[in-house]
Amino acid sequence: MTRADMHSLLAALLLSAPLASIACGSGEMKANDPVATPEVAVAPVAAVEQPLARFIRATGTLMAEEHSEVAAETAGRVVAAPIERGSRVNQGDEMVRLSPTETEAQLKEAEANAAQIEARLGIAGGTGFDANAVPEVQNARASFELAQGEFARIKSLLDQRVVSQSEYDQRRTQMEASRQQVEAARNGAAQQYQSLQAARARVELAKKARADTHVRAPFSGVVAERLVSAGDYVTKGMRVAVVVRVNPLRALLTVPEQSVSAVAAGQPIVFEVDAYPGRQFEGKVRYVSPALQADQRSLTVEAIVPNPGGELKPGLFATARLEESKRTPGILVPTSAVLTTAGTSRVFVVTGNDVEERIVTTGQTVGDLVEITKGLKAGERVATRNVAQLVDGTRTTS
Repeated sequence: MTRADMHSLLAALLLSAPLASIACGSGEMKANDPVATPEVAVAPVAAVEQPLARFIRATGTLMAEEHSEVAAETAGRVVAAPIERGSRVNQGDEMVRLSPTETEAQLKEAEANAAQIEARLGIAGGTGFDANAVPEVQNARASFELAQGEFARIKSLLDQRVVSQSEYDQRRTQMEASRQQVEAARNGAAQQYQSLQAARARVELAKKARADTHVRAPFSGVVAERLVSAGDYVTKGMRVAVVVRVNPLRALLTVPEQSVSAVAAGQPIVFEVDAYPGRQFEGKVRYVSPALQADQRSLTVEAIVPNPGGELKPGLFATARLEESKRTPGILVPTSAVLTTAGTSRVFVVTGNDVEERIVTTGQTVGDLVEITKGLKAGERVATRNVAQLVDGTRTTS
């Protein structure tokens, strides 16, 4: 290569170096340019403050309004049991029947004894007791009156000195003896009348024993258990059936100690049970315990729950809300404004065209609104759309 060619190549390289440097610099600037962030529509809504009906949360169990373990009141052999589990019974319906043979014989014996004493006392047709009408008393009175007449006659003869003093004394003694016989007869009649009262009481007991051979329902309800069958022998006090009343039911609730002052009789409640998800049932507080349970630091409250269709069953677990009488202010936002992940709730406050992420604490729900108890002030605007797409500092449009 000639000296002239080398000079030409060197000149070309010197001219191309600045162009390459300029080209490289231009490429670096494009690589470092900031990326444009897309704006997100958030439909901001202002948080509002308004009075809220506060609720006390309580848990408990549903119980039957009445639960009776029906027992036999007399001994005997079962001859019929016309009920089954689930049978509906009205008050007084026969549930179990015992053999009446023995009780009927006892009743006849008691009635015969009473009738015998009534005949002895001269009581018939339901007439009342009169001691002077008793035959023994009448006989004693007749003897006394005769002795009294004889004594009067002897006394007049003694005044005429026709009879002796000894005969007069004898007649007077006979009259006094007759008087004592009348009193004795009256006392005997009174004792017999008391015996009659005892005999009549035995008649009533025998009638009750005969009636008790029919074991009847103590109230209207449903048979939960039948414990005997025809042919079984039952003794007095032995259980034969279980009857429950399921309309209404009782809700036995446990209220935390800090909410005791807000509970009162007549207060309405709303509760749910796992057996009917999404359904709410209503009731009313009937009883508030006068003392707390020391082991649980809680108050026992009993509510009455209508159950006309029998859907609710005794033993179901209930989660209830009791409305407080006093309303207190609360800050509300739409439920769509709250994003909850892993137990943490947050909202995005719109300021100008940017959003600010806020960790908040939620309270009770009121329709499609939710209460914010911490982390937000009334009047601040929160995003309600595309909340899941937002992060702190996101640019927004209305």
